[in-house]
Amino acid sequence: MSIDLALLVAGILIAVVLFLILKNITKLIINSVLGLLLIFCVNFFHIMPMLGRPDIELNLVTVLFCALGGIPGALLIVVLHLLGIGGI
Repeated sequence: MSIDLALLVAGILIAVVLFLILKNITKLIINSVLGLLLIFCVNFFHIMPMLGRPDIELNLVTVLFCALGGIPGALLIVVLHLLGIGGI
């Protein structure tokens, strides 16, 4: 009887931990996709040439920065590109 109770408690604990992990991963994935979409829209609508700068180059560094940083990372790339810092 005590083994059944221990298995039930362990199952509930594992389910709660998996739920919390998947909830955070979902937010991270959505934020990453929105950051990449923001950089794509900036390039698609030619916002940088309107401000006197060339389009943002989509290379490995830019994509990784947007994927890890999400929307704040994409905004930081845009600001750095406007200032001409870092060659991003």
